[in-house]
Amino acid sequence: MKKIGSLLLVAVFAGAITLGAYKFFFEKPNFAIISQDNGSRVLTTSSYTPTSARGAGINEVDFTSAAESTVNAVVHVKNVTLNKTPSNIIEYFYGSGSTHRPQVGTGSGVVISSDGYIVTNNHVIDKADHLQVTLNNNKTYDAELIGTDPNTDIALLKINADRQLPYLAFGDSDNTKVGEWVLAVGNPFNLTSTVTAGIVSAKARALGRIDQSFIQTDAAVNPGNSGGALVNTNGDLIGINTAITSQTGSYVGYSFAVPSNIAKKIVEDIMEYGNVQKGILGITPPRLSSEYAIKNGLHNIDGVYVESIEEDSGAYDAEMKTGDIIKKVDEINIHTSSDLTGYIATKRPGDQVKVTVLRDGESLEFDVTLKERQTIVIPVIGFEVKNLTEKDKKLFRTKKGVKIIGVPETFRAYDLEGKVLLSFGDQEINNIKEAKTLFGRISRYGRASITMLTAKGEKERLIIQ
Repeated sequence: MKKIGSLLLVAVFAGAITLGAYKFFFEKPNFAIISQDNGSRVLTTSSYTPTSARGAGINEVDFTSAAESTVNAVVHVKNVTLNKTPSNIIEYFYGSGSTHRPQVGTGSGVVISSDGYIVTNNHVIDKADHLQVTLNNNKTYDAELIGTDPNTDIALLKINADRQLPYLAFGDSDNTKVGEWVLAVGNPFNLTSTVTAGIVSAKARALGRIDQSFIQTDAAVNPGNSGGALVNTNGDLIGINTAITSQTGSYVGYSFAVPSNIAKKIVEDIMEYGNVQKGILGITPPRLSSEYAIKNGLHNIDGVYVESIEEDSGAYDAEMKTGDIIKKVDEINIHTSSDLTGYIATKRPGDQVKVTVLRDGESLEFDVTLKERQTIVIPVIGFEVKNLTEKDKKLFRTKKGVKIIGVPETFRAYDLEGKVLLSFGDQEINNIKEAKTLFGRISRYGRASITMLTAKGEKERLIIQ
């Protein structure tokens, strides 16, 4: 009996030691957490880890109201293009009697006014013979193309609906923050009213061109989403979904939207002027991938290095100089060329901006009045031309034409630089806009004649083929 009692006593003693050791070494104390914020009550879970009563973060954001207000303002855009195709070998060689076969493309659009104005991408409606818009209630209307800007990939449509339409208000994309929650709404793969969520991954993103500035997001965007809405959690339109980077043609992680401030400005220009009024600063940054930029460390500069300044531009008149580093425009900090491009794209000729530059270690400010672009590279042949200054008009004794200031390698032997380009075929050229339009009609394998004027008053003709 005594033996049993001894064993029992040993067992109890061993159990007490084991429990005490567990309590001391392994069990974490369950503290009560007191918060001054009554709206952020903290609970303890079975793992004894303090957890917010509002969940893991994503539940703190309510997407439902933004989604509900957006889906009714996003439409399905159908682009019908009639392609002429020969039905037999004779039609193929002689071109008569070709049949028209419709080709249908689809995308999305955003209603921006109750009377039926719709913004979409230019590539959604490009070369369309007929446009149709289907609302979220499945009603379909014929659409009219009001105007387009291929450079920013924005187009404006109009439908005549039988009632006032729900629409989205433009938000201020400059206030968008990296890491902010956003929704992409559109019609991918003809699946209407599709909503996806993500965050803003980056701002002022360029895709291979120096004159682009996109909002980058990881919200899923696929073919058919183009022209759809990118909205914040308030339901404000902060971008027009435009592109994805993918080797497969479908979403693989990142998508890009035209910022709302740029889209709004383009739409307002089209509605008020019939075309885009683009103000420019008049500076040229270097190609950051060039050997010169890398050798001189320009690719590592925080800001935009001024490589050259266009004559008679706003920057020229304000006495900015080559070598200045642009750090800020108005209240927008400038880190890259796309930061600068994105902000200036929201301005018009005649608008004034305050430019802060770094010059020889000193910070300087300039009030710059933006002007219309004075130089362009004309299509196909690649001539760089500029509008004539008053000095040019007196020197060449002409009020018409554009001055050739640069030519590609294939034309260097013709000594064309410095001459005035007067006409394309039998059509006179008055400014760079007309030059761009006329030369855009040249086929890459076609033939055209141009007439030029020298400083001596002599006319020369060149056949381009």
